[in-house]
Amino acid sequence: MKNSLKEIATGFNSLVTGMRITLGQFFKPPVTVQYPHESLKMPEKFRGHIVLVRDPETGKAKCFACKLCERACPSDCITVEGAKLEGAKKKSVTQYVLDFTKCSLCGSCVEACRDGAIRYSHEYNLASTNKEDYIMDLFQRLENERLEAERLQGSLKSEDQSLKSEAPGQEPKTTEQPATPNTQSPGTAE
Repeated sequence: MKNSLKEIATGFNSLVTGMRITLGQFFKPPVTVQYPHESLKMPEKFRGHIVLVRDPETGKAKCFACKLCERACPSDCITVEGAKLEGAKKKSVTQYVLDFTKCSLCGSCVEACRDGAIRYSHEYNLASTNKEDYIMDLFQRLENERLEAERLQGSLKSEDQSLKSEAPGQEPKTTEQPATPNTQSPGTAE
């Protein structure tokens, strides 16, 4: 009898503790993220795949193909090629291939780079069913980003010039569509 009363008291205490925690959480705001429509903000220390860093002065990759990252990688997932361009003091990277299927995100490559030419990205949604999507040429990617930025900058300048060339007080020319009669579908009443 004494043991059964003790078990009932312990069970009731557990129930009260659980209900107290549940009620405490019930009145807090939800933390659910509606994933496809919202995305999480990645912390600064998040380790995504590596990316090349752009030199702010030249706009090109900081990497000069010293291959320290390639030698430091225990997974052998980095391949770096470079060439010395005419008039340049150092080699320039021409190809920087990362096989992300082999990468263990250990950070040896980032630590080995003495010039800070590579860093971790904040991309976390790298879902694909094709293995070739995970073999990335980071140099080509960086060049494509640079060309896209230049293209956008050029289109913004041309828009600004076209807006300035229009006479003040004059509305931009638009093509008007002919008015169409309001038709109702059969079976609908007004």
